[in-house]
Amino acid sequence: MTNRDQYLVTTEWLAANLAEPKLRVFDCTVYLRPRDDGKPGYAVVSGREDWAASHIPGSGFADLPGDLSDPASPLRFMMPPAEQFAAAMGKYGMGDDADVVLYDRAGNMWAARIWWMLRAFGFDKARLLDGGWAKWTAESRPVSAEPVAYPSASFTARPRPDLIASKEDVLEAIASGQTCIVNALNGAQHRGEVAPYGRPGHIKGSVNVPAMGAAGVVDPDTQCYLPVADIRARFEAAGARPGQRLITYCGGGIAASSAAFAATMAGFDQVALYDASLSEWAADPTLPMETGS
Repeated sequence: MTNRDQYLVTTEWLAANLAEPKLRVFDCTVYLRPRDDGKPGYAVVSGREDWAASHIPGSGFADLPGDLSDPASPLRFMMPPAEQFAAAMGKYGMGDDADVVLYDRAGNMWAARIWWMLRAFGFDKARLLDGGWAKWTAESRPVSAEPVAYPSASFTARPRPDLIASKEDVLEAIASGQTCIVNALNGAQHRGEVAPYGRPGHIKGSVNVPAMGAAGVVDPDTQCYLPVADIRARFEAAGARPGQRLITYCGGGIAASSAAFAATMAGFDQVALYDASLSEWAADPTLPMETGS
């Protein structure tokens, strides 16, 4: 079992360490809201305005849809080129020697997405604020509206391609049966009762470990990740095995990042994220999907 402190910081720890010179704290919030044109899917709304109004003192804002997604991709939130990512991190003041804490206002799945991106680009000194903004404010900890801009820094991207899975990797996993493919969406979406991404259901052969909700890896009341042993038990109950490769997916790689984070924290050491997820898979009728449990 891994050490939870390698992956998460408490609100108490962060409050006591906000003045540390190497510390870089970022609000990573994005909102998915119903589209106003009646079409399936969601509208993406940056959390920058909320951050500007009130944030953890000293925290900057990490703009996932603006700075940290591939502008050449037709899909949302896709991993950017290494050069783009490194430039954005440098602009944010996140250098190679920084100690990074990430949080958001939506169960930490957005923070987990940027954590996974940092990991995929070779940076291992980032942690999530357990409970995020919800726990910080519930405890009446200090907040600020003061603008924050860390001094620019140099970030070196060292890509780890095995942490990001492609459509071809998923097809190979289906064919081999040696990889556990994990759907991080909720049970109704997994079963195909609702279909916000087009075709209903889940990737053929995949199992369901939701990132959010009552069955999720994050406690819906506290917004904290479950105990490591409980997370591991949820993955194992779904069919994941120690030493086996896992590929997580969702609708657009966000909830899947939280599931990948949780699986890694729980000791699964061969975890990859299917970046395009159902945004790509469900749109291609040649790719196999199933409904039901």
